[in-house]
Amino acid sequence: MQTEHAPRAVLWDMDGTLLDSAEYHWLAWQATMAGEQFDLTYAQFVASFGQRNDTILRGWLGAGLAEHEIARIGAAKEQRYRELVRDRGVVLLPGVEHWLRRLQAGGWRQAIASAAPHLNVAAILDTLQIGPFFDAITSAEDVQHGKPDPQVFLLAAARVATPPARCIVVEDAPAGIEGAHRGGMRAIGVRSAHSDLRADIVVGTLAELDDDAFERLLAGQ
Repeated sequence: MQTEHAPRAVLWDMDGTLLDSAEYHWLAWQATMAGEQFDLTYAQFVASFGQRNDTILRGWLGAGLAEHEIARIGAAKEQRYRELVRDRGVVLLPGVEHWLRRLQAGGWRQAIASAAPHLNVAAILDTLQIGPFFDAITSAEDVQHGKPDPQVFLLAAARVATPPARCIVVEDAPAGIEGAHRGGMRAIGVRSAHSDLRADIVVGTLAELDDDAFERLLAGQ
């Protein structure tokens, strides 16, 4: 039986949801792929956003791309990305800090559920000094299947000991929204590079949400 004391959790995607780091990913991918003699277009980049590197690279370079090549190219790109984060800095998107604090004060458990490598997540949390808001971190290395497979969300829910039906996912990518729904969770979509989000609630920024938005969504209202 669910009560007001039953656990409830918010599972946060990172890139495009907590912060807008799309430019850094674009610059890092563009430079890395140029070194592979691949002329990456911005449209190809946007279509890949939110996916794991193995999926991205096999989509660009062919399904037969060897694992060691995926690891090599992916590592080069992520190193460039982290250098951009540390050299140029990042900022939280509108409304994010308000909701991190409000949810924590309200007893919600919070976790990162990202397709990004753990080193990227750590770099972002360290740069923004928001690590204490999160009870668990789930990143690319923790799962075998990327979004829209729900594995990353289900693992994050398990790590904060909260049933999927008591979790709300905050995402900016269609694959993440689909993964949340496939995992039996409700989802809030934040428009970034993607305008076609089939989330339960869709906003331009989290600052647009009413103060009781998470409670009402969890209650099915």
